[in-house]
Amino acid sequence: MTLRRWLPVLVLVAVAAAAYALGLQKYLTLDALRDNRATLSAYVAAHSVTAALAYMGLYIAVVALSLPAGVVLTLSGGLLFGAALGTVLTVIGATLGATALFVIARSAFGDTLRAKAGPFLAKMADGFAKDAFNYLLFLRLVPAFPFWAVNLAPALLGMKLVPYVVATAIGIIPGTAIFSLFGAGLGAVFERGEEVSLKSVLNPTLVAALIGMGLLSLLPILMRRWRERAQ
Repeated sequence: MTLRRWLPVLVLVAVAAAAYALGLQKYLTLDALRDNRATLSAYVAAHSVTAALAYMGLYIAVVALSLPAGVVLTLSGGLLFGAALGTVLTVIGATLGATALFVIARSAFGDTLRAKAGPFLAKMADGFAKDAFNYLLFLRLVPAFPFWAVNLAPALLGMKLVPYVVATAIGIIPGTAIFSLFGAGLGAVFERGEEVSLKSVLNPTLVAALIGMGLLSLLPILMRRWRERAQ
């Protein structure tokens, strides 16, 4: 039973290590997207369904393996499929990838970590369980937290699967839509020969807007705490 529980983790780690060793991350860059844009666009035009499925499959793998290429992939989705369809495909792929990592982490680490961590983690788990949906919604909306860490924390703190999936899907929609819209305009930028960097995408205005949306998601928690203290 122990080996069966740990086998998905071992496979995930092995595949991630192989991906890094082969340098696959260097193909998931804005430079690679610019250099291969014509070929990729032609393939999408000729095989739209296959290309969409392949894109979602790649996104699932990148998220599950915690490869640092989510923003570039989201921009690619907007460029290749348009802002609307790119958003839909990215949300589906990212949610499925995050769910896979959540399930693997919960089955392998969850019970063991909670048993050994003592009362501190138990208290965190209890607090998180009361408002898990809104906490996770906040973490998803604000781009200040690593996506892989936000995938793992709820699993280790005992969050249930369905609220995790729903909060993940809803929480990543705003950022995904913005990045997909930006990606949809990358073709014209590339044609003009202008340089594009992730810093230009993650500008202070955008980050501030997402943080504001994240803070709004915490209002139900604050209101409930206020009512509990007032009673």
